[in-house]
Amino acid sequence: MEDLVISCKKLAVEGMEEFLRSLSFVPNDKLNWQPTPTAKSALRIAAHTALYAARFASMIETRKLPFTGSLDEWIAQRNAEEVAITNRADIEVIFRQGTTEVLAALDSLTPELIATPLDFGVGFTPPMEFLLKLPGMHAISHAAQIDYLQTCWDDQEVHF
Repeated sequence: MEDLVISCKKLAVEGMEEFLRSLSFVPNDKLNWQPTPTAKSALRIAAHTALYAARFASMIETRKLPFTGSLDEWIAQRNAEEVAITNRADIEVIFRQGTTEVLAALDSLTPELIATPLDFGVGFTPPMEFLLKLPGMHAISHAAQIDYLQTCWDDQEVHF
């Protein structure tokens, strides 16, 4: 189990760094660009991704979804929090702080907690291992969205 925690911590940090690297190549004049009126901009995707790091830490610690009211109310609150973040610097601070919280949450786990299945109460009961990998996988998945947006405004360069 210790190897699992080590690999999930590494994945969380690498995912965050990959996301922030992809975001760094978005020009300031393209941060709010949307391919369609209902699509998310790079800034909105970044806000979403950064905010979720701390939410994942909370889920790891409590083994619960991070809301108590209705799902619709929680989604509306989450959307408002994403829209409120308006600059790249805040995103990096929020993301790094949340990832630090993820690492602490992972360090707090015992083998017994890792073996305990999750019951999110919404008809989805993933194994704890799924949740432990989620911070890194989530960041990497959204980094790919940023990469795709770059191709939409004709940035065909491969950024490393």
